[in-house]
Amino acid sequence: MKLEAVDYTAENAKQLFVESLRETGFGVLKNHPIQQKLVQKIYDKWYDFFNSEEKNAFHFNVETQDGLFPTEVSETAKGHTQKDIKEYFHYYPWGQCPAELKQDIQQYYQEANELATELLSWVEQYSPNEVSAKYTQSLSSMIDGSEKTLLRILHYPPLQGDEELGAIRAGAHEDINLLTILPAANEPGLQVKAKDGSWIDVPCDFGHLIINIGDMLQEASGGYFPSTTHRVINPEGADKTKSRISLPLFLHPKPDVVLSEKYTAHEYLMERLRELGVI
Repeated sequence: MKLEAVDYTAENAKQLFVESLRETGFGVLKNHPIQQKLVQKIYDKWYDFFNSEEKNAFHFNVETQDGLFPTEVSETAKGHTQKDIKEYFHYYPWGQCPAELKQDIQQYYQEANELATELLSWVEQYSPNEVSAKYTQSLSSMIDGSEKTLLRILHYPPLQGDEELGAIRAGAHEDINLLTILPAANEPGLQVKAKDGSWIDVPCDFGHLIINIGDMLQEASGGYFPSTTHRVINPEGADKTKSRISLPLFLHPKPDVVLSEKYTAHEYLMERLRELGVI
């Protein structure tokens, strides 16, 4: 299996993108409308933020889950015992954010949400009738006006050599949400698990946009669209001294959206957050 980048401007982009999601759980887009200058600007500014003392003034709020989550309270992937080697900042338009970083991150949040709405409409358009019948409402309307869609600014710090045995930057996991929108990070490391159990590098050319399926879309589609396992591995050699910045947008439905006979979006989210150990 090889993940191929789909040209967003191609006539058959919708079909190729959804086929890739269906077969691999991932889709990679090139020539998309997200501004690369904006992404690079965010990477540079937030790299400085994570390496400053200022970050300590934005400690996360347990109830609202916004703000800075330092390395010592990082997530533990389901089925793992070691915490991930990362720190991250949760941004919501209504949440806390350093004033000097707000404008750029809000602009990206809006642009990525607009594209995400379009991509969800592609998924619905190319869902078989029996799968579409399972959706309790259109996929794009599930996120319309949602205050739960989360932009996470991730910082994987340089490795010091004293990390816990077996710990990696992000243990193998599946995302919780409908879709995750991710510009290629400033360093490689993202891998997806193939159906045969092997690990495949996700293309990380700057300018590529990586989209993967989350558990909520798997639930809403009755398993037709698989939530694919992925991870971020540790760098080797000289690359151990490099930080990695990543900018995933997690598309979350409004809390009362019915995903299936078993779950509303809120019920599903709470169950997974408890599994991750963050609540």
